[in-house]
Amino acid sequence: MTTETPALSRLVPVRRWKSFFESYGQEFVILAALVVLFVGVGFYNPRFISANNLTSMFVGNAYIAIAAIGMSMVIISGNIDVSVGSLIGVLGTISGTMAVNGYPVILCWLVPVLIGMVINAGVGVLVAYVKIPSIVVTLGMLSILKGGLISVTGGAWISGMPPEFMIAQFRLFGLPSSVYFMVVLTALAALWMKYSPFGRAIYAIGGNPEAARVTGIRIQPAIVGVFTIHGMFAGIAAILFATQLQVIQSTVPPNLELTVITASVVGGVSILGGTGTVIGSTLAAILFAAIGSSLVFLNISAYWLRAVQGLMILATVLADMARRRRI
Repeated sequence: MTTETPALSRLVPVRRWKSFFESYGQEFVILAALVVLFVGVGFYNPRFISANNLTSMFVGNAYIAIAAIGMSMVIISGNIDVSVGSLIGVLGTISGTMAVNGYPVILCWLVPVLIGMVINAGVGVLVAYVKIPSIVVTLGMLSILKGGLISVTGGAWISGMPPEFMIAQFRLFGLPSSVYFMVVLTALAALWMKYSPFGRAIYAIGGNPEAARVTGIRIQPAIVGVFTIHGMFAGIAAILFATQLQVIQSTVPPNLELTVITASVVGGVSILGGTGTVIGSTLAAILFAAIGSSLVFLNISAYWLRAVQGLMILATVLADMARRRRI
């Protein structure tokens, strides 16, 4: 029978804490930044932390956080999707058009999600089996979706949608449904990525594809699967985007793909693949929303938000590269 030495017993909790912070350190940094931002700006201008402003902040950006969940999975697998903004614009337009034309509400919600899954499954096939780099495939898809949307709709506004279609405006216990979608989907995705065999396979593929293949992981079907799941999250995000206001403009939301990718990367997902969590991407999306809102209350030009996002991307990527060199 062996017994632990006192020194070894003291090292065990230290190692556990070290492992914990290596896994979730970025999330704690973002959470701390959110606390500092809310306290600091709220002290300067109390209207920043008013219920109305917080509600509008979450409702207006929950769809970005949901899109970032799927994007995080794609980047963790070692790929990227720069067409997600165009896809959300197209799916939102399809959903609103169906609602105006009298289709059952449930179809107006489900059909865009299914279309998003089919489109991204096709992208996954080209990436996995035809071996075209994901950035090339999704750049082409971006042009197809954006050009097709403008050509078909001319950027027209869609209005007159029935009240029962506006799911983002539903409230439960005083909170908009968008908040529930964001929290529940983030929690489910985080648990699925951590504990399911498919979720662990995504990490393995992004970390070392050859080692993943040796262990018996079927890489091609897994990549198609992760793009398909990403399409599902893009479809849900499109529904919330289309129903947050009374009108929909049939165009691609400007810089949406950059915001979604930035939320994933700043949230701790390595741009090189293999590491990160969807919790971090959701927190980063909330942080960007809070920064954008705080600029208004501090009377600072909102254009500074793009500069801040760019700096955060550079800092996060440099930190990730430094961490990888130490390993």
